[in-house]
Parts: sequence; structure tokens; C-alpha cells
Amino acid sequence: MRDALRRRLQSWMRPRQPEPLPVLLRRNRIYVLPTATGLFFGVLLGTMGLGALNFNNNPALLLALLLAGAAQASLIAAHMQLSGVRLLAVSADPVAAGEELHLKIALDTVDARVRRGLRVAAADDAVHATLDNHGTTVELRLPTQRRGWLVLPRLELATVQPLGLARAWSYVWPNQSVLVYPAPEAQAPPLPTPAGGKGRPRPARAGDDVHHLRNYRAGDTPRSVAWKASARRDVLLVREYEQQLNGELVLDWQATHGLPHEQRIRRLARWVDDAEREGRRYGLHLPGQPVIAMGLGALQRHRCLRALALLPGEAAHG
Repeated sequence: MRDALRRRLQSWMRPRQPEPLPVLLRRNRIYVLPTATGLFFGVLLGTMGLGALNFNNNPALLLALLLAGAAQASLIAAHMQLSGVRLLAVSADPVAAGEELHLKIALDTVDARVRRGLRVAAADDAVHATLDNHGTTVELRLPTQRRGWLVLPRLELATVQPLGLARAWSYVWPNQSVLVYPAPEAQAPPLPTPAGGKGRPRPARAGDDVHHLRNYRAGDTPRSVAWKASARRDVLLVREYEQQLNGELVLDWQATHGLPHEQRIRRLARWVDDAEREGRRYGLHLPGQPVIAMGLGALQRHRCLRALALLPGEAAHG
């Protein structure tokens, strides 16, 4: 019942529909209410004021009024902590369905005031950040269940600064979706037979014959570094080897005939990962989709997994 009431209240709060970024938090979309500590503090002040009036104790009455003024000021200060905060952009690298998606959120302010203890939350995850005029980026983890586009939920920005007597909060609902890849099949058969022939030699990171020297990249092993050549050219060089590949792979939808629709997608996703791991060029043929030409690397993997993620469901295929 509590969760249902919370969802009902949220449906009345701004924004009521997704909105384009960037979004500036103005006064008309910031909500402020006392915290449990604030309510206790209010009861304490009321009791203190009544006692001071009953016993005609002017110093106690003055103290109660001063504390009430400080509490009132904390409500305004909490409101000002959010006023002027701007959410610039959100982004996330695709992950396989079932994994946590890391959502990066860029924030800044329109003034020079520092915001401390700013809480950014979505779904069941929350982080705290300090925000100044240089901006900051926070990261939230969102659960994923299905492949395809994941519509982003409301993002909540809140604070209980400076005294913890009041909580100010606001919502931002980005009009944006992030991509979720299909989960690869856990126990998939080996890669299908190559398209034909032995192919021609292609550069790779392992083999017997030196192909050429190239600049060092992050992840290269120290054993592959050409130390003498690097010393002569005053730049770190790595030996690039060539190996004989066993032909180019065609990952075809028809090769998974007889499996359930979603399992066919998961198997092709596994084959894409296996082909990348083995360094073999591959293409992808899907029904009703443009053929993805032969390739290798992060961009080729993204093209193929994106096509699989956005493939219509079994009902659409009829």
C-alpha cells in the first residue's frame, strides 16, 4: 500500500511525462517537506514555547523563537540546494540482458554555489555527490531484464542539507532510451563452418612470422614490444604478427533453425562474441534486415549485437 501511494503521489509531481535534456531545476518543480527529525524538532519547539508562555519565561521564549527561525531558514536552504542544478545528459554503454547497466549522469549548476550531500537516485540505486560550478558526473546501476531499448525511469535529485530538518527533492524524466544487448547463450555449440576456403593471411596478434611494427596500444603484452626498434625511434613499438585464418564466418539466422525464437537470438549473440574472441572476421544475416558485411572489432560487434537486440519478437515474425 505504501508503494502504491508513493507511485500515485509521483504521478502528480512534475514532470508528468519524459522531457528532453538538458533540464534546469527551477523553483516550481522542487518539493520540500520536513524530515522525521524535523517533525520531532517542531514538536520539541512547540512544547518549549508552551512551557515558556506558561511560566512567563522570556529567555526560554526567545530561544524557542530563535530555533524556530533557524528551522524555517533550513527549509529555504534545502530548497536552494536544488534550485539552479542542471542535468545535462545521460549515457550508458550497452550490456547484455540480465547484467547491470551503468548509467552516467552529467550535472552542473548555473551559479557558483556549492551543493553538498546531493543524492541522485533511480530504481533501487542511489549515489551522493558534491556539486560545484565545474560540474560532476555520477553513475547509477540499473537492472536489465530484456533485450532492446530500455526506457529510462525518473531520476530523483534530493538533499537534506544543511541541518537535516527538511528534505528537498525534484524529478527529472529523460526522454531517452539505452540499448540492451541480448544475453548470449550459456552453452552454445562451436562456431559454424567458415564460408569457404582458407582465406588469405590477415594481421592478428599471434602467429609465427612478423608482419610489421605498430604503435603500442593499451593491453599489449610486454613480450610483444620491439625494444630495440622502440629505442631507435624513441617511441614504443609492438610486433604485429600474421596468422592464417580459416576463412570468413557467415552467422546466418537459418543456421539456428528449429530453436525457439529468443534462443536463436541468444545463440547468434554467443557466436558473435566467440568470433571476436578468436579474431575471425564475420558477417550477420537476419530475416528482414540488411546484411551486415564482414568485419571484426568493437564496431562490428556493436552492429551485430544491436541488430540482434532490435530484432522483432516471435509474434512479429508470425
